[in-house]
Amino acid sequence: MWDNHQALDLLANTLFVLVALMVAYTASQWALSLPVLPVKALNVSASSSGKLKHVTREQIESAVHSEYIGSFLALDLNTMRQAFGKLPWVRVASVRRHWPQSLEVTLEEHVALARWGSDALVNTHGETFNAASDEVLPVFDGPAGSSHDMVRQYAVFTELLRPLQQRIEQMNLSPRRAWRVHLDNGTVLELGREQMESRMARYVLAHDHSIARLNRQLSYVDLRYPNGFAVR
Repeated sequence: MWDNHQALDLLANTLFVLVALMVAYTASQWALSLPVLPVKALNVSASSSGKLKHVTREQIESAVHSEYIGSFLALDLNTMRQAFGKLPWVRVASVRRHWPQSLEVTLEEHVALARWGSDALVNTHGETFNAASDEVLPVFDGPAGSSHDMVRQYAVFTELLRPLQQRIEQMNLSPRRAWRVHLDNGTVLELGREQMESRMARYVLAHDHSIARLNRQLSYVDLRYPNGFAVR
């Protein structure tokens, strides 16, 4: 091989190209890390119409400073997106460059529908998240992983109760999938595991015809009977 000048020339050229590529790569990484093109503008907007209600400017600046390293070109968009996604009220975050030196951030906030026990909140998609809120919200209490079912059932029950103008303050789902609803007038409805909607509809239908005529505050209504209900 060492007597083959063509092979030696090929090897030398190959090594030269490899070294040149390594030098170019190293130089490019070094150049990208230089603050030659720093981010000069950060534009943050809500994914829906309107303004952000819960995410503060301080939280946004903290997310940027915790992850931003290097120049505009070297910015890791995925890492930055994850940083915004860690903020308590952010459900979805998207980040993109806007030439020449600005960053466009779009945030979708959670819309709190209820409290999940005493430790978390439930959004309108049935997802639980941890954030502070002073809103007056109904309380959901159910097994782990049941938040989506409870959100769907809450919508059905709320619509059924609309004619009575009664609101749900608390909703419980037992490990055996039995439903119990606490109303804002102090009444507890026992709906059981089957035909919950028809039982709730029976309560609404009977309310004006019989329950309201009792002229007494009901504390408990058991609707698990096939053709009636029991009250206390």
